[in-house]
Amino acid sequence: MKITDKQIRAYTLKNAIAYGGKANPGAILGALFNEGLEKSKVKDIIPQIQKIIKEVEKLSLEEQRKEFESLEKNVSKRVVREGLPELPDVKKSGVVMRFSPSPSGGLHVGHAITSCLNYLYVQRYGGTYYIRIEDTNPENIYVPAYKLIGKEAKWLFKDKVKIIIQSDRMKLYYKYAEKLINKKAAYVCTCSGDDFREFVKNKKDCPCRNLSVKENMERWEKMLDKKGYKAGEVVLRFKSSMDDANPAMRDFPLARVNETPHPKTKKKYRVWPLMNLAVSVDDIELGMTHIIRGKDHRDNAERQKKIYSNLGKIYPWSAFHGRIKFKDLELSSTKITQGIKDGKYSGWDDPKLPTISSLKNRGYKPEAFWKFAEKLGLNENDKVIDKKEYFLLLNQFNK
Repeated sequence: MKITDKQIRAYTLKNAIAYGGKANPGAILGALFNEGLEKSKVKDIIPQIQKIIKEVEKLSLEEQRKEFESLEKNVSKRVVREGLPELPDVKKSGVVMRFSPSPSGGLHVGHAITSCLNYLYVQRYGGTYYIRIEDTNPENIYVPAYKLIGKEAKWLFKDKVKIIIQSDRMKLYYKYAEKLINKKAAYVCTCSGDDFREFVKNKKDCPCRNLSVKENMERWEKMLDKKGYKAGEVVLRFKSSMDDANPAMRDFPLARVNETPHPKTKKKYRVWPLMNLAVSVDDIELGMTHIIRGKDHRDNAERQKKIYSNLGKIYPWSAFHGRIKFKDLELSSTKITQGIKDGKYSGWDDPKLPTISSLKNRGYKPEAFWKFAEKLGLNENDKVIDKKEYFLLLNQFNK
């Protein structure tokens, strides 16, 4: 839908009148989105908005009101919701929410979207916001990331955040793994990866599936034993159903042996929980009430629901947002880290990087990232944003 100059001017006048003669470009842009403005047209329309704001702000408040009367018909009469939608089932004590980065690097603008959506809801309702550093893969850890993430999260969320680290909670994951084994909801599988993929493909039970609780506990102890199973020889699996319509749900893995020394725990542990076990345990133990994440985690959410159900727990309310693809912005933590090692970047705060550390040093405020996330909202449509468009919007929100 084509947005006309009259619409831009009408919304600019309306906004300026509401705020003493000064217009907010972000609010005008939001109103135009509700009129059908396409994201792909944003970079073309921003200069028009800026030009019209300058013209409107030269007028007195009375002149603005008079002109708006003649242009008011260009403003939609329908009620437009501002801000994020309400969450269901919120208790008087508020909400408990989380964001879970991997310590493969610091935080960047991609992280900011999901983390700020969660934070805004905790701010609205009260409660607790956790930044949970998911470091149960010893092979993908950038040691400085622990401090980087903590420092950046405290700045981005004004110190209103609790930071926890999964590798500090290993005994808890073991406890739940044993609970699932004792409930006959998990089993230790020694089949090769190729064989198990064939079982999944043909909807056939793995031979290990029928072991007794006693035999599974013996195998579990052997996983934990330094003289026991080696990496790649064994997997703890959730006993779901090999007939599930979604192959990804069929007896998915919960834990594995990985003897790579961990930066924090060294060689203390050799059995590491995989994401769905660790996340389920943490969400249960921390009393998570609402979860917002990218829709690429939809299958993981279904796996976690199965774990919750087996443990007699009610799964938290969940929502997903679409994938955000940033064109011409480097958001791979692994590539950024390698670039730092190679001397391409001076560090995570290098001005060339779209990282939180860098943008903080360049004068951006936490509120700009909150407003950007709020503008994207809980929308499951995928979006493509290029560097120019992103910074045009962020600059508007940073005023």
